[in-house]
Amino acid sequence: MRRPRPYTWAAPAYDRLSLERPVYRVGRVAGIEALGLRWGDRVLDVGCGTGLSFPLLRSSIGPAGRVVGVDSSPEMVQQARRRVEAHGWENVELVVADATTLGDRVGRTPSTDSAPTRHMTGSFDAAIFVYSLSLMRAWQRAWDSVLPLVRPGGRVAVVDMATPGGWARVWTPLAHLATRAGGADIDAHPWTALERDLTQVQGKSLRGGHLQVRAGTVPSHEKP
Repeated sequence: MRRPRPYTWAAPAYDRLSLERPVYRVGRVAGIEALGLRWGDRVLDVGCGTGLSFPLLRSSIGPAGRVVGVDSSPEMVQQARRRVEAHGWENVELVVADATTLGDRVGRTPSTDSAPTRHMTGSFDAAIFVYSLSLMRAWQRAWDSVLPLVRPGGRVAVVDMATPGGWARVWTPLAHLATRAGGADIDAHPWTALERDLTQVQGKSLRGGHLQVRAGTVPSHEKP
């Protein structure tokens, strides 16, 4: 499942055009904080884009941890790789892969983008989707594919967008314009899957409800 076309041709300029600093960074920060990451954790960043979450994730897991960034757009992964190489981050792996097939294989090694890298069920301590599920038409399949990769007791966060409410309704036209420009479905509300499937769910609404943050714990499926 490839990213919408804007994420192909706009990849080199994405960081400047995405309104990250004035609007969307606060949701990213809140989502990562809600994971409750610990030193040495392994984190799966699904729809990592250009790697805007990598510095925040690495500051929480330290050099002993590992970040695996996955995106279906080779152009976005190329930008992410430039970020990783510029900072010399040796514990960040980049993968070009379709999120709906991560249950079969996470993707490819960072050096060649051609050799399959398999991550077994439950091999991650956490996973995060930041403004990525609403870009996927089959986002439920992506959710179902990723969830088994996180161990029982691990945390998963979804950060995504909705139509502003209350006093912020005045910003609705701009919110819809921004999401359409990026190819996202503002009415997808993918965090509902997290609320359904996980336990100990925490939620936060930011920017007048435009940004929705949810995080929860993967339950154990063992019989009592």
